[in-house]
Amino acid sequence: MTTHTTRMLIIGSGPAGLSAAIYAARAGMEPIVVQGLQPGGQLTITTDVENYPGFADVIQGPWLMEQMQKQAEHVGTRMIWDTITDVDIAGGSPFRATGDSGDAYVGDVLVISTGAQAKWLGVPGEQELGGKGVSACATCDGFFYRGKKVVVIGGGNTAVEEALYLTNHSDDVTLIHRRDELRSEKILQDRLFASEKITPVWNKVVERFVAGEDGKLDHLELVDTQTQEKSTIRADGAFVAIGHAPATELFRGKLPMDDGGYLLVEPGTPKTSVPGVFACGDVMDHTYRQAVTAAGTGCMAALDAERFLATLEFAEREARTAEAAE
Repeated sequence: MTTHTTRMLIIGSGPAGLSAAIYAARAGMEPIVVQGLQPGGQLTITTDVENYPGFADVIQGPWLMEQMQKQAEHVGTRMIWDTITDVDIAGGSPFRATGDSGDAYVGDVLVISTGAQAKWLGVPGEQELGGKGVSACATCDGFFYRGKKVVVIGGGNTAVEEALYLTNHSDDVTLIHRRDELRSEKILQDRLFASEKITPVWNKVVERFVAGEDGKLDHLELVDTQTQEKSTIRADGAFVAIGHAPATELFRGKLPMDDGGYLLVEPGTPKTSVPGVFACGDVMDHTYRQAVTAAGTGCMAALDAERFLATLEFAEREARTAEAAE
């Protein structure tokens, strides 16, 4: 077993974690990034990216994450391919984590950027048509369906918000829900029912996503939850909006979370309730969930971590000076 020590330990290697690493490395903190089960995060399974600033043309998600990693390594980040299975933060800084490899990781500060995963239906065609008509993020991909027929699957706040957002791009939005009433907030329901562009379809579940001859989504096969009658609905784009699951199981009972499992931070900052532990990206953001906002909070985490370490080191110097004077 090897013990890896660093001033900043970063768990997770999506836009948040790598942005934190870039800022920390440029500050001479020699960060370590433990990449996790999905190096690069959700963008590695995203095809076209058109809304990340700085690129006039459509870019590919995996390429963008590859460039971020290269930049982080170029300025002094150490990338380690391992998965953290346990963390010890109860005793304060330094913080200790254990990897699936058996290696130990010790950091004076800890940045949590483990992200969140969209919940999927788990039906045939869903994963095969990912990026080819099936998506879990309307604000990411809705632009590609301008003037086309789209459907949203779900009945909570996320689904209604996605459907309303899609009316900016399409005049033909269908909301498919397994029940006969929505679970979203009433104000969102009122906006949805007032929209002439959105058609609710009640008591239906998706049984299958079906491709056309071009290999892209053509239609969805539905089943009525009450009569079991089968039907189909044509669509150019389908957005699964049944929620997200933040990767916070490691920190359950160790850090405060909201009802959805997202880590709680001090408003306007990435600071958790434990001094020296910071959370950034989708693991603490259930509102925006964009690559650019994740990168922004990663930057914030690195800057706040640098300030924390400077304060800690100043206090240690003061204590040593006082001790020597006695």
